[in-house]
Amino acid sequence: MSDNKLEKKPVNFSNILLGAGLNMAEVTTLGQPLEVTKTTMAANRSISMVQAIKLVWSRGGVFGFYQGLIPWAWIEASTKGAVLLFVSNEGEYQFKALGASNFVSGMGGGVLGGLAQAYLTMGFCTCMKTVEITRHKQATAGVAQQTSWQVFKAIYAKEGIRGINKGVNAVAIRQMTNWGSRFGLSRLAEEGIRKLRNKSENEKLSALEKIASSMIGGGLSAWNQPIEVIRVEMQSKTDDPNRPKKLSVGSAFSYIYKNNGIKGLYRGVTPRIGLGVWQTVFMVAFGDIFKRLLNADGAGH
Repeated sequence: MSDNKLEKKPVNFSNILLGAGLNMAEVTTLGQPLEVTKTTMAANRSISMVQAIKLVWSRGGVFGFYQGLIPWAWIEASTKGAVLLFVSNEGEYQFKALGASNFVSGMGGGVLGGLAQAYLTMGFCTCMKTVEITRHKQATAGVAQQTSWQVFKAIYAKEGIRGINKGVNAVAIRQMTNWGSRFGLSRLAEEGIRKLRNKSENEKLSALEKIASSMIGGGLSAWNQPIEVIRVEMQSKTDDPNRPKKLSVGSAFSYIYKNNGIKGLYRGVTPRIGLGVWQTVFMVAFGDIFKRLLNADGAGH
């Protein structure tokens, strides 16, 4: 993790703006198309990736892949990116100061950042984004399509704030394991690259080496796809009479496994790997690179 000797430093709030900007760029480029494809496969577990892409395309061509981008994904990206980079950076530094390894420090910072994301910003936005992506089922059933705000008002009127934050515990588990894995495995990959390139702990990794490390960490972090499928199931709209009316993480797992088996729990893992790589390159590699350029390198990267 560390390119330089760890030094005592003040809390750097510039990471809030940097995190928001990086995550907005990530989601507006390939992030949202991969998210829509992944969520469509997780919600419709009997279809292939090619069928999912065709289904998304049928909902508006290229614009179908950006369904839910405005306002939900933008609101989510700007807030969760700010929280993630700030909290993970401070957490990673504190773990390192306690003498933890690069891997443990990265994982610890990522877990703290993911936990803060889920409960501070993501529950509401992720729920609404998932509803936006999956509500096309209403149209196929002959029901008039609602706008995003009509869907929000209907959920809030019926279930209140708990309905809007439905599945937030699954989101928290996903984000903790997501960013714990992404930061931790990326730092581990950095150590491996250092050894391969015969670089000392105090030598800076190049931008390409940082990106390569993040690609490895992001791709391997898709091991927790079952948590993502459970989250989508808890937040999606469906008319299946056999689905439990009040889903918990455990009952959602049982429902998916009973109907779709192990394969069902890993639906959408291919676009999820792509999404993991893309997000990790932005938030870990680019985060480190821009923190260095802005002299905001609080964790010594």
